[in-house]
Amino acid sequence: MKNITLLLEKIQALKSKEPKLRNRDLAQRLGISEAELLSLYAGQNVTILNGSWKNLISQLHQMGNVMALTRNEHCVHERKGIYKNIEFYDGPHNMGVAVNPDIDLRFFMNEWHYGFAVIMDRPKGKKLYSFQFFNKKGEAVHKVFSTPKSNIKAYHVIVEIFRAKKQTPINPTDKTPYCRKVEEPDNSIDISGFQQAWLNLKDTHHFFGLLRKFGVSRTQALRLAPEGYTTELDKEAVIRMLQLTAERNVPIMCFLHSRGCVQIHTGSIKNLKVFGDWYNILDPKFNLHLKMPSIKQAYIVRKPTEDGIVSSLELFDETGDLIVYFFGARKPGIPELEEWKTILLEVQPNATSIA
Repeated sequence: MKNITLLLEKIQALKSKEPKLRNRDLAQRLGISEAELLSLYAGQNVTILNGSWKNLISQLHQMGNVMALTRNEHCVHERKGIYKNIEFYDGPHNMGVAVNPDIDLRFFMNEWHYGFAVIMDRPKGKKLYSFQFFNKKGEAVHKVFSTPKSNIKAYHVIVEIFRAKKQTPINPTDKTPYCRKVEEPDNSIDISGFQQAWLNLKDTHHFFGLLRKFGVSRTQALRLAPEGYTTELDKEAVIRMLQLTAERNVPIMCFLHSRGCVQIHTGSIKNLKVFGDWYNILDPKFNLHLKMPSIKQAYIVRKPTEDGIVSSLELFDETGDLIVYFFGARKPGIPELEEWKTILLEVQPNATSIA
């Protein structure tokens, strides 16, 4: 790590000028990772953790009501609830799930490398207690924050169980750039085979396997989809969709990926607000913060299933990475909501029907 004393001086100077600067942005200004930044305060308000992250996650239910946070570069997903029904699976993908009406997560544990317990000062002398997890590059994959309903005694017990013996700043995190897969030319793709496989889908979860089988990127797949199964939209369509679902009380599912976690909200939304570049859902149990200028492509995507066509509204950044995506609320065995179909029809300029 760079000279620690110099880093701390720079941090203090930046915080003095911009007291609301978040750790993620502060770390970027300093040219270090967020995990490195936190570790500078080990032994103060930060405790470096060690051990099995699976075991730690499985103990979070002891805290009761907490707030789960997963984000990527362009969107933040926050959901309150209790970590229950945790299950992990054997195999090279090292996956796990938490399936609950409130805390609904998919874990990709190969990405979980660093863990910290962090205590932050809040107004009026209150404190916010959190567990924060990062990949080898020091990028956040998932965070868990206390709420006024949380059992803080249980938090401290978990911290002591997983406290690392060494409480010193971590070594520089992995700086190698991500290797982005080069998109194959369209004329090298078996387009007819790909389209027929799309039409033969039985489950939305099989879509990822379809992409791998035919060697296409997600946005390339949407471009090469069977006729009528994708519709490109303007980026403001997501605002129209959220407004209509809020006005009509139509429950939705909202999925957001970090590199190590998928976080899902299912339910109605109500309180929509704009703050600068960010479009926000600010409900008691669910918050979403979406950076509108980051949206470069938006699609309605329709996939066949055993329950009929299932439609999503998907947002992508300038590199083709998925930002966030939405479905009408549903469970396997239940057809798509007619109200959701109607909303997707209405957000499409000049559209007259949905496949």
